[in-house]
Amino acid sequence: MLRALQDLFDSFVAPSLSPAEQEHQLQLATAVLLVEVMRSDAAVQPAERAAILAALHRQFPLESDALQRLLQLAEQTSRTANDFFAFTSTLNEHFSQEQKIGVIEFMWQVAYADGRIDEGENHVISRVAGLLHVTHGEYIAAKLRAKQAAGLGAP
Repeated sequence: MLRALQDLFDSFVAPSLSPAEQEHQLQLATAVLLVEVMRSDAAVQPAERAAILAALHRQFPLESDALQRLLQLAEQTSRTANDFFAFTSTLNEHFSQEQKIGVIEFMWQVAYADGRIDEGENHVISRVAGLLHVTHGEYIAAKLRAKQAAGLGAP
């Protein structure tokens, strides 16, 4: 009986992660959200994949091969994910507001990589922005910066 109570208690207490595990968790959460934008489009374009790798390189100090492995893991994880909550919760817990806005801007960069915005891409980014507590003004500003960076118009 005492063992059953201990097991129940242990199931409620999450084990603490090492700094390296925590960093990997942040990297994966960010990468999965970027992959979700890429997957929401009708066809995956090489430019979208390149935009994800560029964004991850700007956010995290990883070598090229590590970025490739992270992208592969994010694609696998994205295919089995039921929702965005686990990923956005991780970012909400560890990222500043500016970093969360940066993730939204990266998502827009992926969406603009093929030169157009798909309705599915817009929907994914809007949902994630809400889950990350990014205000509408911050969301629009990130979209305009990404659009300008893509050479598709000035803000």
